[in-house]
Amino acid sequence: MSEQDVLAVLDEFAAAELKADTGALEGLLAADFLGVGPLGFVLTKDQWLDRYLSGALVPAAFELRDVGVREYGDTAVALAVQKQEGSYHGHPANGEFRAVLVLTRQEGGWVIVSCQLSGPLGRPPGRPPGGAPAQKAPQAQ
Repeated sequence: MSEQDVLAVLDEFAAAELKADTGALEGLLAADFLGVGPLGFVLTKDQWLDRYLSGALVPAAFELRDVGVREYGDTAVALAVQKQEGSYHGHPANGEFRAVLVLTRQEGGWVIVSCQLSGPLGRPPGRPPGGAPAQKAPQAQ
């Protein structure tokens, strides 16, 4: 399997999130998946799926872009920008976040073991640490 396989899983993940497709997400997320939201809350796989099953989270748009993947044997780390629109319990749930997704290779292929969001994205005051200009996520070689 290659970087393209990881990117394909991430494309499937984004499509499933957009459609609130819990059946697809069930297969894409590892049994011990943990998701960290942009405010620091932690969700298990069941809690992640329940956002859709309960009707609390209603997506209107979802995409991952500027995706860079690094592979380390049976582990891959993806850094991306997640852009979403929708509502959560009737309140707007729109934003752009930095997303770090960790995947592992299992018998059936790659599965997502963790997703951590930070943000919302915005320009830092002044320059980023180290004085370097802000850059996009590095792309895999």
